[in-house]
Amino acid sequence: MDMTRKAVITGLGATSPIGGDVDTMWANVLAGTSGARPIEKDWVQQYELPVTFAAQLTNDPSEVLSRVEARRMDPTTQMGLVAAREAWKNSGLADQELDPERIAVAFGTGIGGVWTMLDSWDNLRERGPRRVLPMTVPMLMPNGAAAAISMDLEARGGAITAISACASGTEAMDSARRLIESGQADVVITGGAEAAIHPLPIAGFAAMQALSRRNDDPQAASRPYDTDRDGFVLGEGAGALVVESEEHARARGAEVYAVLAGSGVTSDAHHITAPEPEGLGASRAVNAALQSAGIELNEVVHVNAHATSTPVGDRPEYVAMKSVFGDHLDNVHVSATKSQTGHLLGASGALEAIFTVLALHHRKAPVTINLDNQDPDIPLNVVHGQPVELPSGDIAALSNSFGFGGHNAVVAFRSY
Repeated sequence: MDMTRKAVITGLGATSPIGGDVDTMWANVLAGTSGARPIEKDWVQQYELPVTFAAQLTNDPSEVLSRVEARRMDPTTQMGLVAAREAWKNSGLADQELDPERIAVAFGTGIGGVWTMLDSWDNLRERGPRRVLPMTVPMLMPNGAAAAISMDLEARGGAITAISACASGTEAMDSARRLIESGQADVVITGGAEAAIHPLPIAGFAAMQALSRRNDDPQAASRPYDTDRDGFVLGEGAGALVVESEEHARARGAEVYAVLAGSGVTSDAHHITAPEPEGLGASRAVNAALQSAGIELNEVVHVNAHATSTPVGDRPEYVAMKSVFGDHLDNVHVSATKSQTGHLLGASGALEAIFTVLALHHRKAPVTINLDNQDPDIPLNVVHGQPVELPSGDIAALSNSFGFGGHNAVVAFRSY
């Protein structure tokens, strides 16, 4: 890998529970806005779901996509394409003459077309095979978002799909960095999308006691590190980042938000849902990200933590970071933005990478909400109350993602 090729971030796009574009989302995450609210759908009562709220999109993808486009895509793909188009426009590449074979896509999802899959199954059972739509298989494929984005942007340098549960979006960024640094591509659009606010995933997550049951107070339900945390809030949306070689970006005079300096991917090989309690796999991923980036411990001033708000999940991440950073961890400002956005599963890492990039770009770390009584077993320097100003000069930050199956993925960014 040619380490002289630097991967930089030149475009950002998102649709989320706290904003339908990046600027709105960033303003809301600084303000401490919760995206959780009751699900106003008949199926909540029909199936007598034990959890009746989620962090739902603020803007319907149909506001951006044409009617024909929307009908031919699962909601996951719709959200991914909305975010990708914003990132592409934001990067300024839409006005450039580009070689399609030097443009790639690396996008993640944890589940993929769950709405298409289950709606089509209902159609088949109730109305027969002739009522199953011809586009059913392309719509339910987990690679639907990567494929749609590659076709939309005429990206012919590869369309990779990362499917690693809640680490998917971050693992996709690892692929993007490698494509740029190896010289295989000049531009990669990366990120993740997820649309799983559906009765079956809700019932499944609730059955394993992973979801908060604060039905009477949804906005206070996601509370990472709080002693009263009782599970995560399911979210939906997509985040997209344009990653470009520094040489390519400079040649066209692009604005650079940050450097995608390094990444690390490991596996726990421990349990299908529970994290390894001592954070051994997570710490190896953090170390790998720092090493590949050439970042010293004292340069890291900020971490956007995975921090799902589950009783058993939050502590191993702290243990992992403590083992890596030691006493320097006291100087690292930690944000747990799932407290606001909910947990977007395969899209969570993409959204949180955007927050991390903007934190470096604007020198401001977002707040963690609902932290009333911090767990004494997790003595992190958590940003809450007000955003924290980050130092000037050359600084670094991490974004952590960990998924069911023991998937660990960490990306390291430098200021630019």
